[in-house]
Amino acid sequence: MQAQGAGHVVTVSSVAGHKVGPGFAVYCGTKFAVRAISEGFRQEAGPYIRSTVISPGAVATELPSHISAGPAKDAVETMYATAEISADAVTGAIAYAISQTPDVDINEIIIRPTAQVF
Repeated sequence: MQAQGAGHVVTVSSVAGHKVGPGFAVYCGTKFAVRAISEGFRQEAGPYIRSTVISPGAVATELPSHISAGPAKDAVETMYATAEISADAVTGAIAYAISQTPDVDINEIIIRPTAQVF
């Protein structure tokens, strides 16, 4: 990317990278790290390489079925029972970020269902 003088790195984090909830400390920590690494990359990569972090909320995926029993599973199931958006909404946000002119860098996008509280 540096040799060609242009590029765009898109990373996927989570709304959990913006707020910590009970039972999610490690997961949230990894998502906070994604944001920090992406911001460091943005600063170090130079003025012609863009960096965007997409932080989705409840997206219609298999995530709820991959969480072990316990308070974390209950919290996720409650959240998904009230709201979820399609993966197409996330790809639309990515398309928006990468479609900007080279002088514009959309650094972060949080995308979640309008009914999602967390």
